[in-house]
Amino acid sequence: MDLYELISISLYFILMVVIGFYAYIKSTANTEEFLLGGRKMGAAVTALSAGAADMSGWLLMGLPGAMYISGLSASWIAIGLTLGAYLNYLYIAPRLRIYTELAGNSITLPVFFENRFQDQSRLLRIISSVLILIFFTLYTSAGMVSGGRLFEFAFGMHYNVGLCVTSLVVVVYTFLGGFLAVSLTDFVQGTIMVLALVTVPIVAVVILGGPIDTLEIIENKNDTYLNLFTGTTAVSILSLLCWGLGYCGQPHILVRFMAIDSVKDLIKARRIGISWMIFTVGGALLVGLIGIAYLHKYDVDSMMIFDSSKEKAETIFIYFARVLFHPLISGFLLSAILAAVMSTISSQLLVTSSSITEDVYKAFINKKPTEKQAMIVSRLSVLGVAILAFILSLTPRDSILNLVGNAWAGFGATFGPLIILSLFWKRTNVWGALAGMLTGGISVLVWVYAGLYAKTGIYEIIPSFFLSLVMIIIISLCTEKPKKEIIDTYDKMDVELEEKYKN
Repeated sequence: MDLYELISISLYFILMVVIGFYAYIKSTANTEEFLLGGRKMGAAVTALSAGAADMSGWLLMGLPGAMYISGLSASWIAIGLTLGAYLNYLYIAPRLRIYTELAGNSITLPVFFENRFQDQSRLLRIISSVLILIFFTLYTSAGMVSGGRLFEFAFGMHYNVGLCVTSLVVVVYTFLGGFLAVSLTDFVQGTIMVLALVTVPIVAVVILGGPIDTLEIIENKNDTYLNLFTGTTAVSILSLLCWGLGYCGQPHILVRFMAIDSVKDLIKARRIGISWMIFTVGGALLVGLIGIAYLHKYDVDSMMIFDSSKEKAETIFIYFARVLFHPLISGFLLSAILAAVMSTISSQLLVTSSSITEDVYKAFINKKPTEKQAMIVSRLSVLGVAILAFILSLTPRDSILNLVGNAWAGFGATFGPLIILSLFWKRTNVWGALAGMLTGGISVLVWVYAGLYAKTGIYEIIPSFFLSLVMIIIISLCTEKPKKEIIDTYDKMDVELEEKYKN
C-alpha cells in the first residue's frame, strides 16, 4: 500500500471512531436512543443512512464488474432496485413511521408485528426475531469477509489483518454510539460513495476525449455492449427487476424510516435518497462501461486479464482509482469501498442487537429492566454478534456466503408481503401473518437448495414473495376478524397520515 493511500485510509478510520465518540456523548441515555436515535433523525441523514446501509461492496465492485463483462444488459438490476427504493419511500415509509409509533411505540419489526396484531402467543415476535438473528449474523460475517478481501486484493495485506481492522473500527463506533453513530457514519460514508462514483467516470471520460469518443471505442470493441437486451430473456429481465421487491422487507432499511423525526420529512428524504441512488448506481454502471473503453485504448494487457476473469473485472473501480489519481486521492476513493462495506455491517449489527435486546431480553428474560441494564445488554449484543460473525469470517465457506447471497430474497419474501398488508389491509390477522412469514422464508430456502434458479432462471424472491402474499390473504380471510381496537388503531394511522403527510 502506498504511504499516501495509507494516510487517507487511516484518516477515514479515525473519522469513523470520532463520530462514534460524539454519538456516545450525545444520544445514549436510553435504549430508544441507542437503538432508534430517539426518532429524531433528519431527512438528509435518514436518506443517506438508508442508502449506505443498503449498498454494500457490490456497489463499487460487483456492479461495475458486471457492467464491464456484460455491458448495458447488466443495468436491469439497477433499474429494479431504484424503482423498488422509490416505491418503498413513497408508500411504505410514511405508514410505517406512523403505525410503529401508534402500535406501542414499536422500535423493532418483531415488536411491531406483535403489537400490530396483538399476538398473545408471541409466536410472531419469536419467529421473526430468530430469522433476523440467523440471517443478519451471516450477513454481517459476509460484510467482514468483504472488508478482509478488500485489504487483501487492493492493498496486498494479509486477509486476517484487513478483517481485524475493518471489524474493529465498525464495532467500536457501533458499540459506543448506537443508532446515532451508525446513522452519522452512514451519512459520511454515503457522501464519500457518491463523490467517488461521480468523480471516477467523469475523469475517465474526459481523458478518453468525451462521451461520443468513449461510446465509439466501446462500439468498435463490441457493439453488443451498448445493447440493453443482449444476452437477456424476458424471464431474466423480470428476475432482475424484481430485486426491487426486496426493499419492503429489509429490517436495516425499514428501521431508518421508523427513526425519522417527522413524517413530512420523508418527502425530502425520498428526494435526497433517490437522487443519491441514481448518482451512485449510475456512477457504478458507468465505471464498468467506461472501463471497457479505457482499457481497450490505453491498457491492452490489463484488458486481456479483466476480460478473462470475473473476479478481476470486479476490481475495475480500484484500477481507475490508482491509474487516474494521485495516491492521496486514490486512498480517499478506495475508502468509498470500505464505506460501502462498513455501513452495511454496522446497520446489520445494530438491527441484530435491537432484536436481542427488545425481542428476547425484554420479552422473555427481564420484562422491566432499568435503562442501565438494557443499555448494557444492547452493547453486549453488538459485541457478541460481532464476535460470532468475526469467527465465521476467519474461515469463510462458500455455503455461508451463498446463503448470505440469498438473504436479500429471504428478508424480502419473509417480511415484505407482511409489511405491505399490515400497513394497507386492515383485515390482516395474526394467523395470516404467521402463515405468510413462514411461507415466504421456507419458499426461498426450498428454491435455493433445490437449485430451481439454475433450472428456471427465476429469482427466488418472485415465487416466494407472491406465495407469502397469497397465503396471508387466504388465511386471514379463513380465520377470525381482527379485534375492534386493532381496526381502530389502523384507522387512526390513516387519519394521521392524511393530516401529516401530503405528496
